[in-house]
Amino acid sequence: MAGVQPQKTQRDGFLPIRTNGFDRGFISVVILILVHLLWMRFLEGVLPLWVATVLCLALAVFIIRKG
Repeated sequence: MAGVQPQKTQRDGFLPIRTNGFDRGFISVVILILVHLLWMRFLEGVLPLWVATVLCLALAVFIIRKG
């Protein structure tokens, strides 16, 4: 079948590397862990941890959809 192109599983986004869905999910989880550790060290007394969770989940959705 001439002219049939394979399905593209990787794509370009704002991340500086070519990624697939698993890569973007993994990057989101690593960022979530880092933000939570930094949040507990510096901001836990001022803002509760669930604020960091909500911010990280919103960031994860953005990274997975647009990354």
